[in-house]
Amino acid sequence: MTTQETGAQPQSGAMSLEELLSLPATVNVTTAGRALGIGRDKAYELIRNETFPVRTLALGGTVRVPTAELWKVLGIEGACV
Repeated sequence: MTTQETGAQPQSGAMSLEELLSLPATVNVTTAGRALGIGRDKAYELIRNETFPVRTLALGGTVRVPTAELWKVLGIEGACV
C-alpha cells in the first residue's frame, strides 16, 4: 500500500501535492526547501551561492520564495491555473 492509499503522510517531510497547492503567494526558505526535498541549511547555502533553483526575494532580513515559481520548478504549474 502507498502512503496515498493509507492516507498517511509521505516520509522524510516531503510535501504532498495538496500541501503544495495550498501554499500562500510566497513562502519562507524552510518551506521552499521542504517542497524541493532539501534541508534548511542546504537551502540557505544554495541561496548564498546563488544556486538556489528558484528566484528568491530578499525583504529586509527575510528571504521569501514566490510559490508560483516553486510550482514551476516542481513541474506542477499547470495544476494551479
